[in-house]
Amino acid sequence: MEPIGPDIVDAAQGLWSRISLFFEIMILPQRLYQLAAIAGLAVLSWLLGRLAARAWTAWLHHRDDWPKGRLRIGVLIGRRMGLIIFAALAWAVVLVMREMTWPSRSALIALAASIATAWLAIFFVARLIANRLLRRIVSWAAWIWVTLFLLDLTEPAGQFLDSFAITLGELRLSVLTVVKALVVTGLLIGGARALSRLITGRLARNEDISPTMRVLTAKLLQIVLFSLAVVVGLKAVGFDLTGLAVFSGAIGLGLGFGLQKVVSNLVSGVIILLDKSVKPGDVISLGDTFGWIEELGARYVSVVTRDGKEYLIPNEDLVTGQVVNWSHTNSFVRLDLKFGASYDDDPHKVSATAIAAVKTVKRVLSHRQAVCWVTGFGDSSIDYVLRFWIDDAAGGLTNVRGQVYLALWDAFKEQGITIPFPQREVRVVNAALPIHMGDPRPDRTESDREH
Repeated sequence: MEPIGPDIVDAAQGLWSRISLFFEIMILPQRLYQLAAIAGLAVLSWLLGRLAARAWTAWLHHRDDWPKGRLRIGVLIGRRMGLIIFAALAWAVVLVMREMTWPSRSALIALAASIATAWLAIFFVARLIANRLLRRIVSWAAWIWVTLFLLDLTEPAGQFLDSFAITLGELRLSVLTVVKALVVTGLLIGGARALSRLITGRLARNEDISPTMRVLTAKLLQIVLFSLAVVVGLKAVGFDLTGLAVFSGAIGLGLGFGLQKVVSNLVSGVIILLDKSVKPGDVISLGDTFGWIEELGARYVSVVTRDGKEYLIPNEDLVTGQVVNWSHTNSFVRLDLKFGASYDDDPHKVSATAIAAVKTVKRVLSHRQAVCWVTGFGDSSIDYVLRFWIDDAAGGLTNVRGQVYLALWDAFKEQGITIPFPQREVRVVNAALPIHMGDPRPDRTESDREH
């Protein structure tokens, strides 16, 4: 830690001297009337702003046909109506006074008008930031900086902030450097985020690129842009990144052990995107989960089931586990449906009836021939398997099986084919032996049985 006491005192004295000089110039007798004019304009703008804001709000209530973006801008204008009126009146006074007298006679009024205009511009531009907390931080930082800039106090304020510093080896870290790094890096990250959204939107509309490559390209693009934004932002303000090599290496080692599963899922996500084993829209089965892939994330895969549940499955499970992809190479899926028929029914007739019945179900493909085979002679029925094809597994499997079962039931009823149920016969081998309904032991007397 370097000695910062004398530096802080010198920087504070320099900043205070500049502020004192500015106020001494402002309160000169020939400038007092400008301060009075600024105060009068502020009061007048406040009164007119309240009246105008009410009228403006009432007028906006009748603009129901406006789009939401235009209505939002109208609401923002109503919130800053007083500042808008002050800036307009101040610039009008400046223009009139410059036509009638020297520009120096209206310099303070022009300075107040410039600050008000800059504040208005920052207020409206900051609306582009969706996060409320981040928007407030950016707005206040921009307001403070533009005020210091217009008052010509940026240099002494910078020296004052630079006096608060610590030294770590060859790295000197001051408050000014941290502030510059945050501002520059934040602007670059915001630009990288906007650029990545733009390119991702373009990729999503490009049908020539597969869905897997779209997701992979978007993820790699975000990583590259955000990494460049951080590195360029830190280098732009003079950060020596080599001085942080050992520190960052230790942090990286600790994160590697502590976030092993997270890193494994991230790497597995990249592997999934590269080998194209699954992609958005595929129908998969993983354990008891059956559904279609909604989104491929950096850490997990979103699978939506037929009942509307969304499962977030870690990428590692898809790489190391057994996954059934019903639509990997094509969308055709063969389903097997087992049933039994009575021994009294002709197997040839049963097979033909089953094939004709399955063709009546809409989701069953007609250009892929359904088949019905005898699979065995059971205890009470001849066992069959009916095999047919569909090409829309995302529409569900249980429902199409149910429709085929109903079609078989109707066809079998019409053709008189019986679906048997198990029957059992109980035979008494030696009917001559006496059957004791009570205790089978004959050595017990009647009185014993009563007890």
